[in-house]
Amino acid sequence: MKFEKVERRRDNQQWMLDYLVMATGKTMLFDHKERWYPDDVRSYRMMPKHMARQARHKEEIARAADAAEHYRTASQLYFSAILDYHQAQHAIFQDDNPQKLRYYQALASCYDRSIDLADYPVEKVDIPWEGQVISCLFHLLPDRRKAPTVLFIPGMDMIKELYPRVVENVFLGRGLHCLSMDGPGQGVSNIRKLRVTDDNYEKAARAVISYLATRPEVDATKIGVCGVSMGSHWGVRTAALDPRVAAVATASSCYGSKLPIFEMASPRFKQVFMYMSGIHDEARFDEMAGRMTCLGYGGKIQCPSLMVVGEYDQLCFLDDSLALHDELAGPAELWLLEDEPHNIYALEGLGGVDAMPFMADWLKDALNGKITGKRIVWVAKDHGKGPYSEASPTLTEEQLYF
Repeated sequence: MKFEKVERRRDNQQWMLDYLVMATGKTMLFDHKERWYPDDVRSYRMMPKHMARQARHKEEIARAADAAEHYRTASQLYFSAILDYHQAQHAIFQDDNPQKLRYYQALASCYDRSIDLADYPVEKVDIPWEGQVISCLFHLLPDRRKAPTVLFIPGMDMIKELYPRVVENVFLGRGLHCLSMDGPGQGVSNIRKLRVTDDNYEKAARAVISYLATRPEVDATKIGVCGVSMGSHWGVRTAALDPRVAAVATASSCYGSKLPIFEMASPRFKQVFMYMSGIHDEARFDEMAGRMTCLGYGGKIQCPSLMVVGEYDQLCFLDDSLALHDELAGPAELWLLEDEPHNIYALEGLGGVDAMPFMADWLKDALNGKITGKRIVWVAKDHGKGPYSEASPTLTEEQLYF
């Protein structure tokens, strides 16, 4: 990669980020336990090559399994390759970079074959919006019956191909169609130079909801939204903007001030989001980030809302999450996961299970009118019934301080 200049104040900390990549195998969220990158990756600039090499090996095995007609195994390997190709291309912050484009094309090729091997229909959908196109993937129940539908909004480090997983779709198993979008700044949108601003993502999501409402398979009165990480911010803002949203479930908080994510966490977050926004002036970006909050929007949300919050989420102050929950005008649940950071995977308080199956269950219930009232559930990490534990209107001092 070629770097023309240092754009951000903390770019001079790159040596520290490189050291952490080598020591932890991560570029962010360093309190997570597992390594994300191979041991051979000893600096940030090594990530694209080595992640692509790992992806290519997985793809090679996948295509051999495919040729042997071992389609289930091939599907799992294709998805694993997709994850690695995504990491390879995502680490490159330059428009029209040939290395980035090559990795993204390899990712798309693997996903195309995953669609062919899927047990249910997956449609590529391009939705016109303000002279641009929003690229989506529509995962449909096998019989295409009219059913409740979830719009999945990925986080800033995700793309539409990553969730829901073709090989294990948590929504379809619960009788829900699901459409995942590359909003402004994400995936193919960023490659097409469709940039994210402080308020255009939710407007693009509203166009996607309008499209869903035209589909015969979709019960237009039962469209839910699910968002993860920065998708929690965009999911809440979408529900505040569009009254057609019948339920919204979000996790890995990014609800309030963006000071934690852009100034206190790994410098990589700001590097990525500035690229997604197409902004190269840090002062101008900071001005935009200052407008990015969900606080003040909760009163516009009448539908049932779920917030899945880590007690020690590095990217969102807990006070901001609690303040948003207080604002919400409709039925609302906040599941506070004891000791958890910005994470939805293998959660101790959920018995080692990811958050998404529980969120899909909640969305199904919410879209069928089963969620009422307002409550907070303290999800202890080593006892209790997880999100089925006894709820209360507020947290106790015992829960907060001991």
